[in-house]
Amino acid sequence: QVQLVESGGGLVQPGGSLRLSCATSGFTFSNYAMSWYRQAPGKERELVADITSAGRISNYADSVKGRFTISRDNGKNTVYLQMNSLKPEDTAVYYCNARRTTLVRNYHYWGQGTQVTVSS
Repeated sequence: QVQLVESGGGLVQPGGSLRLSCATSGFTFSNYAMSWYRQAPGKERELVADITSAGRISNYADSVKGRFTISRDNGKNTVYLQMNSLKPEDTAVYYCNARRTTLVRNYHYWGQGTQVTVSS
């Protein structure tokens, strides 16, 4: 059974930091690229950051470059999102995503999300 469980969300003041974690099970983590998405109220879900299966390459949305860092530990089957210098506009539900593309099938798995609220 595939599971992606996010944690680490919460309420933080502007300028503060949070570290999100996504613990996974039920699939071969090291074969999957991992991503963090977010969805604010009334807005579409957007890609925040992603990282390749071996962790060598990562990409970020322009809105979070220089503030957020995605990383992964293939030994722990976990992906992280370090969020610094948080802004009110970072308020959203953050989702973890696992994806793998093969010749015969595309795999996509999602977590349930964790709420991040940036407010004074």
